[in-house]
Amino acid sequence: MNVQLQIIGSLLRAIAEEMGAVLVRSAFSANIKERRDCSTALFDERGRMIAQAEHIPVHLGAMPDAVAAVMQHDPAFGEVWALNDPYAGGTHLPDITLVSRTEAGFAVTRAHHADVGGREPGSMPADSQTLEEEGLVIPPTRLDENVITNLIAQMRNPEERRGDLRAQLAAHRLAEQRVVELCARRGHDVVVAAMDELFAYSERRMRTGIAALPDGRFEAHDVLEAIGGDLEVHATVTVEGDAVEIDFAGTSAQHDGNLNCPLSVARSACFYVVRVLVDPDLPASGGAFTPVSVIAPEGCLVNARPPAAVAAGNVETSSRIVDVVMRAFGQAIDVPAQGQGTMNNVTLGNNRFTYYETIGGGQGACPAADGPSGVHVAMSNTLSTPVEALELQYPLRVERYALRLGSGGAGRHRGGDGVVRELRVLEGCRLSIISERRRHAPRGEAGGGPGAPGRNELDGVPLPAKVTRDLAAGDVITIETPGGGGHGR
Repeated sequence: MNVQLQIIGSLLRAIAEEMGAVLVRSAFSANIKERRDCSTALFDERGRMIAQAEHIPVHLGAMPDAVAAVMQHDPAFGEVWALNDPYAGGTHLPDITLVSRTEAGFAVTRAHHADVGGREPGSMPADSQTLEEEGLVIPPTRLDENVITNLIAQMRNPEERRGDLRAQLAAHRLAEQRVVELCARRGHDVVVAAMDELFAYSERRMRTGIAALPDGRFEAHDVLEAIGGDLEVHATVTVEGDAVEIDFAGTSAQHDGNLNCPLSVARSACFYVVRVLVDPDLPASGGAFTPVSVIAPEGCLVNARPPAAVAAGNVETSSRIVDVVMRAFGQAIDVPAQGQGTMNNVTLGNNRFTYYETIGGGQGACPAADGPSGVHVAMSNTLSTPVEALELQYPLRVERYALRLGSGGAGRHRGGDGVVRELRVLEGCRLSIISERRRHAPRGEAGGGPGAPGRNELDGVPLPAKVTRDLAAGDVITIETPGGGGHGR
């Protein structure tokens, strides 16, 4: 890569990172400004991802479908379009994506809003069966102040929603300005040509890495813990030359719960695994995804059809896809043991407030190192909400937040430990928990032991992995997250 290309590539990535900084610092909700549950990226004029900030993997791999949906409306420079429809480029409804045209392509932000309407505060019901139960569905829509006012009127805490949307808009105005400056300084045609070469460079590097893998066909399966029983996720990975095909034939059909996900989410999980195993230092670009094809039967769990509910698909099914695809690759190369395999989603709220968080856990040990403890990896890359921020803004008290010592799996290298998080609610509200790995523990690798499964409790009484219910002031929710599997005997 020549010097000028390296410089332009770094400048594009810097714009994406600055977009993220503006969004985080301008946001109103703790979910974005503290947990940083958001992502930003730049696309070229053909709708191909060129540069992305290192934010949330499940957001970033699905963004190209959102850009393609907006491009059908031929947006003009200065226009900003919004969508959250999972069947038109979205992931799940709380993730609102904004797309705007720049002088050399498109800018994109995606942020998880703490509420988008629906029958439960926080828009993450554990037992939803249709998309409409989960909140407001936004097809590709041009944003202006009147549209924003109409949208937030259908959501709880509308002024907080307005603040978060304006934070996203600020990131877009910044991107538009920075791209104009870059084109003025380097030349529009040079920037466009550099984008094309950056895309091609990522593809070449990924193909080189894939070509070094053993050719073959590798299969694996695992289960999701649905309310009515386990659902299977089955993946067949075929490595041939410098390309990979991942086929989900054999996966359970979409069900009447909300573990379904659109194919864009499945693609995100697959792209993440291949990038991690083949070339983790590769600059993030859509070119790296080109050698990876993902197919799944229509109407199955990972390629659901509307109006299937998807609230848990984006967070939990994506995590299981990572586990399954990683395990399939493990038949050919060394891979880490399974991590916690869940985001441990907790939503609390009423008509006055809505609070959402995901909780880190133990991650799987590697062939050469113990697994990290109490962190988010894989499909989630968020932070924990600081205790001070949580207690200042919400009627909640953190009674305990600690490592769940000994929950990591045994092995030559131990799995990471999960965490214990206890929250006391100070006023009546609704609770929704969407979690996994409560019935089935994360597996060890190469003879390593499994991590401890997770556990949920209300005032000391066990709760299922997925539950929605009323809480009274003084109730205490305890979430014990899973530990990671160990590696080696």
